[in-house]
Amino acid sequence: MSNYGTAIDKKWQKKWEETELYKFNPDAEGEKLYVLEMFSYPSGSQLHAGHWFNYGPVDSWARLKKMQGYNVFQPMGFDAFGLPAENFAIKTGIHPWDSTEKNIKTMEEQLRAMGAMFNWENEVITCTPEYYKWTQWVFLQLLKNGLAYRKKAPVNWCPSCNTVLANEQVVDGACERCSTEVTKKDLTQWFFKITEYADELLEKLDTLDWPEKTVAMQKHWIGKSTGAEVNFKVKDSDINFNVFTTRVDTLNGVTYVVLAPENPLVDELTTAENKAAVEEYKEAAKKQSDIERQSLTREKTGVFTGSYAINPINGKEVPVWVGDYVLATYGTGAVMAVPAHDERDYAFATKFNLPIDQVITSKKGGEVELPYCEYGVLVNSGEFDGLTTEEAKEAIVEKLAKQGLGSAKVNYRLRDWLVSRQRYWGAPIPIIYCEDCGAVPVPEKDLPVELPYNVEFAPDGKSPLAKCEEFVNTTCPCCGKPAKRECDTLDTFVCSSWYQMRYVDNKNDKIAFDKEKVDKMLPVDKYVGGPEHACMHLLYARFITKALRDMGYLSFDEPFKSLTHQGLILGPDGLKMSKSKGNTISPDDYIKEYGADVFRMYLMFGFAYTEGGAWSDDGIKSVARFVDRIERYLTMCREAIEAGTNNKTTMDKAEKELNFWLNNAIKGVTEDGEKMQFNTAIARMMEFINALSKYMKEETKNLDFLKTVCESFIKILAPFAPHFAEEQWSLLTGKYSVFNEAWPTFDAKALVKDEIEIAIQVNGKIKARINVASDLNEEGIKAAALADEAIVAATEGKTIIKVIVIKGRLVNIVVK
Repeated sequence: MSNYGTAIDKKWQKKWEETELYKFNPDAEGEKLYVLEMFSYPSGSQLHAGHWFNYGPVDSWARLKKMQGYNVFQPMGFDAFGLPAENFAIKTGIHPWDSTEKNIKTMEEQLRAMGAMFNWENEVITCTPEYYKWTQWVFLQLLKNGLAYRKKAPVNWCPSCNTVLANEQVVDGACERCSTEVTKKDLTQWFFKITEYADELLEKLDTLDWPEKTVAMQKHWIGKSTGAEVNFKVKDSDINFNVFTTRVDTLNGVTYVVLAPENPLVDELTTAENKAAVEEYKEAAKKQSDIERQSLTREKTGVFTGSYAINPINGKEVPVWVGDYVLATYGTGAVMAVPAHDERDYAFATKFNLPIDQVITSKKGGEVELPYCEYGVLVNSGEFDGLTTEEAKEAIVEKLAKQGLGSAKVNYRLRDWLVSRQRYWGAPIPIIYCEDCGAVPVPEKDLPVELPYNVEFAPDGKSPLAKCEEFVNTTCPCCGKPAKRECDTLDTFVCSSWYQMRYVDNKNDKIAFDKEKVDKMLPVDKYVGGPEHACMHLLYARFITKALRDMGYLSFDEPFKSLTHQGLILGPDGLKMSKSKGNTISPDDYIKEYGADVFRMYLMFGFAYTEGGAWSDDGIKSVARFVDRIERYLTMCREAIEAGTNNKTTMDKAEKELNFWLNNAIKGVTEDGEKMQFNTAIARMMEFINALSKYMKEETKNLDFLKTVCESFIKILAPFAPHFAEEQWSLLTGKYSVFNEAWPTFDAKALVKDEIEIAIQVNGKIKARINVASDLNEEGIKAAALADEAIVAATEGKTIIKVIVIKGRLVNIVVK
């Protein structure tokens, strides 16, 4: 590029910093606008194109809003705890703190080189004691309010990472981090009672400006079901168990029941001759993920316990099976099977030759194909025959309730949040274990419980902290006797579940955040990040917000009002970028060659923001040429204005045409920019530059008008190319800064042309184009069309049947 590049970037970044142009003042004029991107994880040594796609365009959106008069708060930080840094330490011997600190410094430099408006004075880094002290405080508040608890439970276990995984971190039966096959373990772990908020988490989704797919994913994950809990007694035993069903109307059709392999009843109900087969089945089930086990397309497997249960509605004996399509963590860990009216049960019964008893038929009558899963009318159900499904549900629950064998029940797919991790690089769980006092919370005055630096990272299934004597051994805060610290650390999603609050008050060393400040700034007005966090981070942050609200620490219901998911930038080969594929794109090389603004504009013009796409070197060269072209024509304009020759004061046809394209650009950039449709916004600017190039060929020009036009254009360009626009603004006006200027508004009258172009067709084929007055009536348009020389020639010797006028667009002349 001729006069634009990294020198201009550095010049204006220095000026912005010296003048504190973007420093946030909560008391400044303008409506507050909290703009937040999901903060980056410093596992790699530098930012990649994907980070840029997240941060650069959002900064442009925030700049547009700043110029519209909003008081913009746009902080930045680092989600710095987690497995990658620890795994890197195991592999290389470099301590997680050292590698993370180094990576953060590099990434901070890169983010500053982007030229974004980030409020660095509000930075948070989750691995610093100043931050995780308050993450531990959040844990203690949940514990104090009955929302954190410890229990033994079957958990997902990654044998490679040697740690527990939440259900959301298991993908197709494998660890999302390392792709190792996940197994199950019974461990005593800490949980957060997110299920306490299941109803509100579900109901409030419809109040949010979020992508439909994300809302649908959370609704499915929460999975509210209204039904009944039914009690089955085991034959020749005092044992009984409950099942949850949404189709209690089919109770007479139960021909077997199925227990989850992890259900403790399995061992009690398995007979001696079935023990070996059941044990083998249980071991195999440990290697399957919950999602895989519930797949409708997967072949059903199971094994008979040897025991029978009694159907409470009709007294029939039904066999008790073990099947991995039943989950111990959903409902009661037991299901009643009605193969005539459920696809999975039908497949299972067919495979194992179990009875299939029809108890529902169509309301229309006649034969139905099994499995018949629709609502209908009861048959083969004794006293309930002839009732509709809706009527039977109510009647059967009423009968069961009178006998003490059932009741109406609401169930959820959502499980409590498992937060214990057997790793070092995370916030220590602030609990002390005393032989006399039990599990004792660390007093708030003693926070933070700091991570020791000297640790042994070799993974052996236990937390590395357990091998650090100086960390483990402490005294009980209740009785003063020797005690042991909790050696697990918190899931890193706990750190990111409340960071949006800490940004607002990041230097407060007395409390996690000031309620008044946070209530003023939150919820976040625009949140941007990847869709992969739909059922983890986004759900957890909503839960923590609601819990802290109920404790009185804040006064709002939701953390993020409006949410946008950016797309994925792929490698030039169309595949997801990865070092192993050798298709990663480093922004630094391109920024050195083209400057930060060209890189930013290419990301915004080359891809639809919510979709992304494959990287193209040709694409960025094209954008560089466009910025060159802008510079060339703005320079020509300045030179013409400074020379002051061939000036005129009238607004003639050429000026009106340029004014149309300017206002068209202002309108388009405003509307599309606000919707984050950056590619079409830039296209409107390209149209304007084409119009400007045409105007500059005029022999005489209205120079006052031209200066106003250039000023307006630089303003709408500024969010998209901040350094370049600042330079052009300075050269044209001598003022600082363009970002203190008001965003231009379009003149609707300028978009109504005095003349419009009309296409003229003869029998549907365009033969000519003419300019007519925009307010010309239909008869006038018809006359002008028929008088055109090309049309006279095209219709000569033919009979005109009719003339169709579509005002503002075309005239079609039908001849024969």
